[in-house]
Amino acid sequence: MNGIEHGGPDGGHDVVLDFSTNANPLGPPDAVLAAVGRANRQRYPDPAYANLRAQLAAWHGVDSQRVLPTAGTSEAVRRLTLAAFLQGHRTVWVPRPGYSDYAFAALALGMAVRDYDDAETMLAEMGTDTRQSALVWLCEPNNPTGQSLPASFWAAFMGAPPQTPPATPTAARGASRHIWALDRAYEPLRLSGHDAVPKAAANQMWQCLSPNKALGMTGVRAGYLLAPSRAAWEPLRQAPFGAVSSCHQSLLQLAPSWVLSAEGVAFLGAWIEPEVQDWLARCRTTLSLWAQQQRHALNGLDWLQEPATVPFWLARPPEQGLVLAQHLAHLRQQGIKLRDATSLGKPGWVRISAQAPEARRALVSAWQRAAKVRA
Repeated sequence: MNGIEHGGPDGGHDVVLDFSTNANPLGPPDAVLAAVGRANRQRYPDPAYANLRAQLAAWHGVDSQRVLPTAGTSEAVRRLTLAAFLQGHRTVWVPRPGYSDYAFAALALGMAVRDYDDAETMLAEMGTDTRQSALVWLCEPNNPTGQSLPASFWAAFMGAPPQTPPATPTAARGASRHIWALDRAYEPLRLSGHDAVPKAAANQMWQCLSPNKALGMTGVRAGYLLAPSRAAWEPLRQAPFGAVSSCHQSLLQLAPSWVLSAEGVAFLGAWIEPEVQDWLARCRTTLSLWAQQQRHALNGLDWLQEPATVPFWLARPPEQGLVLAQHLAHLRQQGIKLRDATSLGKPGWVRISAQAPEARRALVSAWQRAAKVRA
């Protein structure tokens, strides 16, 4: 056990109504289930994943060399953090609130972790700190808030390219550039607005993609990284140990053999099929309605709720401290689970996902009963 708290199963009673996970409750689609079921489990997959990488690359419109298969985003986080460490980086910037694996991966290697709650302020601080380079995590849309970075951040980012030259030639030998990582796990679940990340900015970052949340199939650990474009790291070839190109090599070398199972290969191949993307588009329509209805119901319980662009968000019940913990425990005994956001950097809040109407009604009823018991 790694001690990291997540949504979903927690070793206790079965979770019957799960508001704690941010996976699509309408999944998985039949086409993906069928593809995974047909996977050939009697043979190893191609260790280079050549066909899969070519398919994913064509879908994204990039060179296949930029596609690196991973065992989901969590494995990508660990591997990318280790690669950054081996490049000489000793600091990791993580969003707060944010996914705790970013920090845990860094702490496991003895790296310094710096939290930020405002990305523009973080960008400004990095621009004035020439002492050390860093691995920087962004999550768009963010987990657990479900919110997007403002356009002003991307304008500032593009105005000050992230591949900042080191202060001295000596610094270049240890860690010559900042490494930027962009977690994209929740973009397919966006319900409002549009993908706000400029293509030019995304091409300068390591992008983590894992469609198992969007497809409601989190039991299949499969994803991939998109490396920065060649245009982003070609100018660094003259710098000793240029971070982007050498980081690419480290990530390849650090990957275990057959990082994807046969099921994972089939899963990612099915993800990009038109019928699956059409299914996902229909899901977003339903999830948008469910989210609106659930927000209205929670307003009736006097919950404070933050806006979000995806079907999960942060909410703060009026009950706080020990009373809130007792309420959550009472629900858990009934098979209803919410995600305590304390480990995500938001104590007193829960992350809650949109669920079907019958689940929503059960949550409201159970919460009202718990309130009466405590009254």
